Amino acid sequence: MPFVIALVVLVVASVLFHFLSPWYLTPLASNWSAIDLTLDITFWVTGFVFVAVNLFMAYSIYKFRYAKDRRSDYEPENKKLEWWLTGITSIGVAAMLAPGLFVWAEFVNVPEDAHEVEVVGQQWHWSFRFPGEDMKFGAVESRYVNDDNPFGMELDDPNGQDDVLVFSPTVHLPIGKPVKTLLRSKDTLHDFAVAQFRVKMDMVPGLVTYLWFTPTKIGDFEILCEELCGIGHHTMRGKVVIDEQEDFDAWLELQPTYAQVLAKPRGDAIAGAGQYGLCASCHGAAGEGNALLNSPKLAGQGAWYLRRQIEYFKNGARGAHADDLYGRQMAPMAGTLFDEAAVENVIAYILTFPDLPSAKTVVGDIDKGRSIYNTCGACHGVLGEGIAALNAPRQAGMSDWYLVTQLKNFREGVRGAHDDDKYGMQMAMMAATLQTNERINNVVAYINTLPGKPERVARSAPLNLPSSLNSPVTIASLEN
Repeated sequence: MPFVIALVVLVVASVLFHFLSPWYLTPLASNWSAIDLTLDITFWVTGFVFVAVNLFMAYSIYKFRYAKDRRSDYEPENKKLEWWLTGITSIGVAAMLAPGLFVWAEFVNVPEDAHEVEVVGQQWHWSFRFPGEDMKFGAVESRYVNDDNPFGMELDDPNGQDDVLVFSPTVHLPIGKPVKTLLRSKDTLHDFAVAQFRVKMDMVPGLVTYLWFTPTKIGDFEILCEELCGIGHHTMRGKVVIDEQEDFDAWLELQPTYAQVLAKPRGDAIAGAGQYGLCASCHGAAGEGNALLNSPKLAGQGAWYLRRQIEYFKNGARGAHADDLYGRQMAPMAGTLFDEAAVENVIAYILTFPDLPSAKTVVGDIDKGRSIYNTCGACHGVLGEGIAALNAPRQAGMSDWYLVTQLKNFREGVRGAHDDDKYGMQMAMMAATLQTNERINNVVAYINTLPGKPERVARSAPLNLPSSLNSPVTIASLEN
């Protein structure tokens, strides 16, 4: 009898949980209500089977419970019952599969008026490409992908010159217009998914897959990777912003074309020397940093990272938190670099500094830190050299006290909490694993033992890119 009661309670509780649970589908924001209907049909069919089977089991256990004066009958076949079971099962299976087939037929047939956007996935980052005025995408090749050319653009293809490049995990789309997303991966398996749009698709290296939808609601919607793609899989997040058409057009107009990226002027180290004067008062004449002034070492850091952080300080993504005392000091200093040219000039000058390791001030257990750094090294490199493709800056040879401070800031939400700091959000999730200050000191103590990877400063300088496209390009020697 207790088992019978348990089965009945299980059925009743499950049904109540389904109807009363706060965890259900997110509000629909696209044309794919048919997918919701398909899910509802599946729930009803499987729910009916669940209730019927378990209640029948409870009934059978109670009805045919053991009794001394009762004997069972042997009945090896019952064709009538078999026909009933076969028919009911067939109807149930058909009810679950048939709606999905109709939805799939609609899913693979893209409307003729759909506009296209390419979604590019990599560990652990989203970027996007729009066709230009010719409505044709330029050719891309995986063999062309590098830090200089993150999209793998074919330089000589005229169709690609007006392609709009968005090297950012945030993309805008207009409301009420069907969009076909061409999905491409640069490294491993990913999956592009936006819960509110109800559509998702795997991204397979070497292939271009697709999906389509029509946005129906204004707002911001999170992009998730729903294919396990590595240690930072859970941090691979982006954002789709659905705008009115005029707002979308204004946003798109601000994004650079491939031709504009190639034509951007390079930083002038000589001009940057004068502009660096204010920076030198804190960071040192050679970018060596000054712990007493809470100013980290700049020499040896990647140009792409310096550019991003200066822009973050200028636009408020950094240095705006009430508890970020030193970040708030830096924000107005970054504001003295009035335009892109000034930022690029200062960075070009910083790249001429000698890269001397900072003094080691942090004490910790190096062996324990080595174990912790196995996770960090997946992004920042086994030598702590930093990997621009993974948006992970160099750590080896940099100011260790600054690393400790920033890890604490990430962990405590002082840094990485701003909506525009997408990569800071990723780091905040990883820093949450460093639950004690001792663990932070241990990992930084281990980082102090890493040699890093020498960077080619004299023959490498950044292309003057806007905030939406941060990637270095090789140029002639500064000496020339």
